[in-house]
Amino acid sequence: MIDALMTYPNTDLALGNSFQPKVSDKQKDLQEAKETAQDFEAFFMSRMMESMFEGISTEGMFGGGHAEKIYRSMLFNEYGKVMAKTGNIGISDSIMDSILKMQEAQSSNAL
Repeated sequence: MIDALMTYPNTDLALGNSFQPKVSDKQKDLQEAKETAQDFEAFFMSRMMESMFEGISTEGMFGGGHAEKIYRSMLFNEYGKVMAKTGNIGISDSIMDSILKMQEAQSSNAL
C-alpha cells in the first residue's frame, strides 16, 4: 500500500482524500433542491417565531436591550433550522416539488 502511494503521489489516497463516488446530475439537482427547500422552510419558521414573540416584554433586571434582540434572532434562526431538518412541518416537501416542476419545465422548454 505504501509503495502504491509513493508511486502515485497525487492520487486521492496519497493526498488523504477519502473516496467519494461520482454523483449524477439528477441526484445533485435533487440534493440541491432539497437543501434549498429546507433553507426556505427554516427561514419561514424563524420569521414566524419572531412575529409570535414580538409582543412579549423582556424588560427587567436581566432582560431587554439590543443584545437580546440579536441573540433572540439567532435563537429563532437555529430553531427554524432544527424544525426544517425534522421534516414534520411539511413546507419543504411542497417547495421541493415546486422546484422540481420548474426544473422539468425549463429542461423541456430548452429542448
